[in-house]
Amino acid sequence: MRGFAEVTQVGEGFAGSGADAAHVNTVLGRKGGPVESAWATALATPRPGHLPFVAVLQPGLPVKPMTLFVNKAELRGERHERLTWGAAQAGVASGVARAVAAGIVPPGDADDLLLIAAVWVSWEASDEEAVFRNNRDATHAALEAGARLAPAIDAVIAAADAPTNPYFRR
Repeated sequence: MRGFAEVTQVGEGFAGSGADAAHVNTVLGRKGGPVESAWATALATPRPGHLPFVAVLQPGLPVKPMTLFVNKAELRGERHERLTWGAAQAGVASGVARAVAAGIVPPGDADDLLLIAAVWVSWEASDEEAVFRNNRDATHAALEAGARLAPAIDAVIAAADAPTNPYFRR
C-alpha cells in the first residue's frame, strides 16, 4: 500500500441488491492537493437536484477525514431526499469512521485528508435500514479498494470480454 502523501486513492464499492443497493465511488487525498480543490469546488457549486454536503455522524460531529457527500442521483421527492440525506449519508459517515478505526485510513492522517464520496441512491429505494447498511458497507469497501489500489490489473484484463453490472449482462 502506498502512503497517502504519494497518491490520491480512488475506490469503488457496491453493496446490497435491488433498489436499496449502494454504489459508492471515493476519492481520498491530502489537503493542499488536487482533491482539496475538487472538494471545495464541488461544495461551492451545487446545482438543481445535486447538493454536496459534509457527512456527519451526528449533528455537529463531522466524520474524519472530512467527507463531501455528492449525490449521483438527482434528488426526487421527499422520500428520496430523506433516504439520501438520512440513511445514505449516515451510512457513508459510518463506513468512513469504520475504515479509520480499522486502519484502512490511518487515524493519524485523518485530519490531513479530504474524501469525496459520490453516492447513488435509487429513486425506488425504500428500506431505510438497508440503505444505511449498504452505504456503510460500500463506502468501507471503496476505501479499502483505494488503499489497495484495487482492482489488480490482471483482474481487469481477465474481465475485459465479459463485462457485467446490475443493468447489463453479456
